[in-house]
Amino acid sequence: MSGFVEKPEPLQVPGLTHVHTGKVRDLYRTEAGQLVMVASDRISAYDWVLPTEIPDKGRILTQLSLWWFELLEDLVPNHVLSTELPAGAPADWEGRTLVCEALEMIPVECVARGYLAGSGLVEYNATRTVCGLGLPEGLVDGSELPAPIFTPATKAAVGDHDENVSYEEVAHQIGVETAALLRQKTLAVYGRAADIAGERGLILADTKFEFGFTRGDGGSKPALVLADEVLTPDSSRYWPADAWQPGRAQPSYDKQYVRDWLTSPASGWDRKSEQPPPPLPPEVVAATRAKYAEAYELLTGIPWS
Repeated sequence: MSGFVEKPEPLQVPGLTHVHTGKVRDLYRTEAGQLVMVASDRISAYDWVLPTEIPDKGRILTQLSLWWFELLEDLVPNHVLSTELPAGAPADWEGRTLVCEALEMIPVECVARGYLAGSGLVEYNATRTVCGLGLPEGLVDGSELPAPIFTPATKAAVGDHDENVSYEEVAHQIGVETAALLRQKTLAVYGRAADIAGERGLILADTKFEFGFTRGDGGSKPALVLADEVLTPDSSRYWPADAWQPGRAQPSYDKQYVRDWLTSPASGWDRKSEQPPPPLPPEVVAATRAKYAEAYELLTGIPWS
């Protein structure tokens, strides 16, 4: 059992229809059919959305995504139409809201890996493969791969695990042409982002993207578009390059403070039980917020106020 410790009631905003509440984002639809994506300060770990929020997290994710979308626009268009608040939206939505084009979403998590970590490491240790791709012997936690690989996953409901699948399975599900396009765009975007992160002293170990097709209105051919968030600490593993040491877990710019506390005796929580996790203490909240802000500052060069 997992999911929300306590699922929030969706805010009712005149002129907007609530569509979905995810782990982090709330999705609305305008009367004109556009989507309004609001990044909350919620945080998840071990398939639970926790009862404690991380101040500024939603704004950091949104502003970092916008920064990346601009740098990637020549590789693939994105779904953002506007950052202006819809009429009647609460002031708290400022800086965390994107008005987006409604797309036909592709039900695949497009994961690119340049280093071995997470579920990729688990699969490699068991089979010497990741998503059916054979890898050399002798790799360890944090090893750089011979070349970046495309390792897709099926999209899961809130509280469930995404499941790694082979490229062949994706091609069977969505078609050979679309699968090839996803792989090409995923690896191109990862390559660009890894280079940019590297210039700033960061390793982009892996990341995941979501894509959709435009609806092709007016007779135009549907186009592939980058959607959701992109290259944030919620969807990507960033490691400090000067501390990289294969053979151990790497220090990272994400919610590792939260994971570490939840699995420590201090939390009193048994991950294997069906009991929801407890609230986070103030020091864990502050340390986690600081990591998100640090990632934003290192990547963009802009101070987070």
